[in-house]
Amino acid sequence: MSHRNIILIGPMGSGKSTIGNIIARRLHREFQDSDYYIEKRTGVDIARIFDIEGEQGFRDRESSALHDLLSQNNRVIATGGGSVLREENQKLLKQKGFIVFLDTTVNQQMQRLARDKKRPLLQTENPRERLESLLQERRPIYLDLADLVVKTDKRVAWRLAADIISQLPDSLK
Repeated sequence: MSHRNIILIGPMGSGKSTIGNIIARRLHREFQDSDYYIEKRTGVDIARIFDIEGEQGFRDRESSALHDLLSQNNRVIATGGGSVLREENQKLLKQKGFIVFLDTTVNQQMQRLARDKKRPLLQTENPRERLESLLQERRPIYLDLADLVVKTDKRVAWRLAADIISQLPDSLK
């Protein structure tokens, strides 16, 4: 049990990569970010994959990346916001780790993503509307999968990480 992964899920801009990195360092675990893993493996950024292969092609790559990343234990893994959409991914996440949902508001996302021009799903007339619709679709899935739900709004990253670590089962610390 102690070798299970700690998996961070939540919408884009919720802090999965930042928080995951801090948690991994504090617990002396390897940190992996699924989006970064995909970019490293393909040699192109996520936006380019969306352009060439569409969302479906990206989701296929994402599922494959999750299989690779979760084939080992004792990691902290930040997932892409939409990685929970596929049932096969949901099952894999549940089997392979302790899932922490970083719950954030659309206002917080707008603040954090204001200067981010790389997110394919935000390249739209109305990014706020898009974020609201994504959250409405995905939040029930995040809640269903989560072993731990943590509100992230207006919280300092290192404090949030410490709070998450304090709430992890002893077998994961």
